[in-house]
Amino acid sequence: MPVTRVVVLLVEPVVAYDAAIPAQVLGQARSATDERLYDVALASHDGATVRTTHGYGLTPHGDARLVEAADVVVVPGTHSPGPRHEGRLPAEVARALDRRRPGARVASICTGAFVLAAAGLLDGRRATTHWSAAEEFERLYPRVDLDPRVLYVDDGDVLTSAGLSAGVDLCLHLIRTAAGAQVAHRVARHMVVPPWRDGGQAQFIETPLPEMGDQSTTGARAWALAHLADRVTLPQLAQQASMSVRTFNRRFRAETGLTPGAWLVQQRLRHAQRLLEAGDLGVDEVAARSGFGTAASLRAHLRAATGVSPSAYRATFRLAD
Repeated sequence: MPVTRVVVLLVEPVVAYDAAIPAQVLGQARSATDERLYDVALASHDGATVRTTHGYGLTPHGDARLVEAADVVVVPGTHSPGPRHEGRLPAEVARALDRRRPGARVASICTGAFVLAAAGLLDGRRATTHWSAAEEFERLYPRVDLDPRVLYVDDGDVLTSAGLSAGVDLCLHLIRTAAGAQVAHRVARHMVVPPWRDGGQAQFIETPLPEMGDQSTTGARAWALAHLADRVTLPQLAQQASMSVRTFNRRFRAETGLTPGAWLVQQRLRHAQRLLEAGDLGVDEVAARSGFGTAASLRAHLRAATGVSPSAYRATFRLAD
């Protein structure tokens, strides 16, 4: 597959950790024949060194002209007062973003979403940002459908991710959807991170500690993963955790950010995707082994998640690997 050109647009003062993520993650992606899949460059509006939030500087590869050839433009987190506190975009940043070619995707990491929102790119769209900045974001950009509970949002040509390390999740998602799960897994293993984190930001938001005596739902989740092909009910899960259904449901949402039902569908879908990528099982068999029961159910869930049928998904990702 052709090399995807990614430009990280640095907005001063930039969060250095966020700025480094695309090169670290995407730069590790290789095809089955060890060909590089991404070319990542850093740019500032004028090509000059950009001050970070900790005071040291980052030297980019070039100026905003790099944006013109990019397939994906990534805006990392920033403390720039215009987008962060005043709801406006610095003119030089607006000009840099305007250099995007038709069809190029744009993405943000952490508070980079403020830049995209100030540019009007998130109006009427679902998006996310760091949970601690959500209240300020909603005040400044009420036209954006903000969801501060998720790790990232893929809205087609515009993607946003939550705070800091969620940028890693976003980049792994970009690899997974373009080159397949096996490539993304190899990158994740190299970086010593999970290839796909369960839940969302909800598990990190500051909330009151659970009452003493509450137990974890970890064991119940492990049991569910071992029984994906079977019918799994909420009472069964609660029993595995030695909790009442009500306590289990509350505790599960606190730990994962999802309802048990939504989490179970997510896990079954991931298992089905792995089966489609790795073998030649028929769609009916994949549906049975992943717990969807029927091919029609699997098709409906996969199309809702990826926009394609099981056969199209298999053809795309087996070719990519």
